[in-house]
Amino acid sequence: MTYHAKSDFMRVMIERGYLADCTDYQALDEALAKGVVPAYIGYDATAKSLHVGHLLNIMMLRWLQKTGHKPITLMGGGTTKVGDPSFRSDERPLLTPEQIDENIAGMKQVFAKYLSYGEGATDAIMLNNAEWLDHLNYLEFLRDIGRHFSVNRMLSFESVKSRLDREQSLSFLEFNYMILQAYDFLELNRRYGCLLQMGGSDQWGNIVNGVDLTRRVIDHEVWGLTSPLLTTSDGRKMGKSAGGAMWLNADMLSPYEFWQFWRNTTDADVGRFLKLYTELPVEECERLGALAGAEINAAKIILANEVTTLCHGAEAAAAAEATAREVFEKGGVGDDLPTLALTAGEVGEGISLAQLFVRSGLAKSGKDAKRLITEGGARVNDADVTDPGQFYAAGDLAEPLKLTAGKKRHALVVLAG
Repeated sequence: MTYHAKSDFMRVMIERGYLADCTDYQALDEALAKGVVPAYIGYDATAKSLHVGHLLNIMMLRWLQKTGHKPITLMGGGTTKVGDPSFRSDERPLLTPEQIDENIAGMKQVFAKYLSYGEGATDAIMLNNAEWLDHLNYLEFLRDIGRHFSVNRMLSFESVKSRLDREQSLSFLEFNYMILQAYDFLELNRRYGCLLQMGGSDQWGNIVNGVDLTRRVIDHEVWGLTSPLLTTSDGRKMGKSAGGAMWLNADMLSPYEFWQFWRNTTDADVGRFLKLYTELPVEECERLGALAGAEINAAKIILANEVTTLCHGAEAAAAAEATAREVFEKGGVGDDLPTLALTAGEVGEGISLAQLFVRSGLAKSGKDAKRLITEGGARVNDADVTDPGQFYAAGDLAEPLKLTAGKKRHALVVLAG
């Protein structure tokens, strides 16, 4: 992109690779250069924690605040009751209001690490769209808001079209989602002067709807900006690993496992991830990303430390690095490794090696564990093992067992109490 930004925020978005598309680059840039721009990203409360897939947009909100603007984190207490159909092959399971509130409480813990909340002009605020969605009058909403939406146009959006093209059911409930998201932007502009909605590029259709609706109903100019949908250089969706989602809450994923996820970044992704997920200067990110051979491993450790410090604090990052050195360099057992504690009752007459790999999270299923072990990808206490049916009695667990899957994934098995 050749656009030369006037505002610090737009310059950061372009230089660091956060920008996929914008409804009007120039007008938004001029507004950002003139004064404080309140901007929001919406998060539906579908889980108790956000994961690495959300981290790109959280970093955008952090940069927004660092460059003198006001972030709004919008919790989808209302929209979660409907479910976003964007690029999904099936309908989301419906959650109870209690589950939604519990999920929002877990997600709040993450935002507090990245943003500064308060009453000041550039302090972040957290809102919940249940505030205006829960009490809507259906007939009034249809008459005042629904009349601005063309069904023909809604059917043309990629998120809907892809579902219909595959002849997968799209319920009327889900079809309403994009109207509700557009209405969020209108209400945020009315109530809080919000001028910008950001999101992943899969949200482009929903964001454009909100920009159009706000212009039609109250004749206010607002903007939309999207970030690229990230995949790793080997084609995997960002934030997913063999062990499942990479959660940002420490009670759902240990800081060590989080650190290890970043340490295991593919060489080709290091420079790009440093720009997106850390605050190191762009030139330094490019220098580190260009390293080759063994030197790139030092860059991966910097990446892991920087990202873990932002999410879990400097102490957690230092402890994770120390554990990794202990495990990889000295073959020792680190304190922070994911640990499976088994009672003597659970072990009973004995527990198979395959079961230990499944229970510790190093294998997804018994079949997966058997294949890993028989194909030579497993070790116990750094010794190769090949028999998935090998049994371990309680006495064998008197000292911790270190399980290893592949070269880089480890877990401890200990006897509890």
